[in-house]
Amino acid sequence: MSEHEQYAENLALYALDALTGEDREKLAEHLAGCPSCRLELEEFRGDMAVLALSTTGPRPPQRARQRLLEAVAQEQRRPADRSPSRQSWWGWMGWATAAAVIVFAFSLWRENLQIKETLASTAARAAQSIRELEEFRKVAAPILEPEAQRVTLVAAKTPPQPQGKAFYLKKRNSLVFLANNMPALPPQRAYELWLIPVSGNPIPAGVFKPDAHGSATLVNPPIPAGTEAKAFAITVEGEAGSPVPTSPVLMVGAGE
Repeated sequence: MSEHEQYAENLALYALDALTGEDREKLAEHLAGCPSCRLELEEFRGDMAVLALSTTGPRPPQRARQRLLEAVAQEQRRPADRSPSRQSWWGWMGWATAAAVIVFAFSLWRENLQIKETLASTAARAAQSIRELEEFRKVAAPILEPEAQRVTLVAAKTPPQPQGKAFYLKKRNSLVFLANNMPALPPQRAYELWLIPVSGNPIPAGVFKPDAHGSATLVNPPIPAGTEAKAFAITVEGEAGSPVPTSPVLMVGAGE
């Protein structure tokens, strides 16, 4: 066996950083002056990278597998009386086994990372679902709970009669208002809903404009917490609303 062939057999161990002692020093000196062996070393390293990445990706090229199999076969054919510097645990275990351990460890690391990412994504979706459910409960509470006030507002006109329905739950400070058959408004004007408390002045409860079908909705407008409602009313005000009614009451209704 020529000196070049002997060095070539050690390239696989060198690529795995498993070659130690005098053998490693001699091969390093040889690599400094041998372009052919340097190219062979880089190809070994490339093959190892392809096999490692293949644990979660596509199958590696057949060429990479074949090169490593041939390297394993050459190692198995080497004489048993190796120098002491080669008797590290990497040596008796075999570089092929060490490579398998590296690939397996890389696979576990990738799998663990994917599990962590999945758990984080699941936790974020769960938190979003909880927020959405709480918002739904807040909107649905004044409509579904038996103790909620239900107030119908009507206007003294011939059909189709404008009508409004207020659902108010004081303990949750929740108010949902639905309007139907509302007449269209002049430019820069809007309907304003008023909460008439048991005592004190009317409280603004939001402004709205009906759509082309005369329908409109108000959901949880800002009102003082815990206000006891005696009735609800509607007036026509400016688009931005008014702190106090400035026009006649168009519709009014007391609690049912």
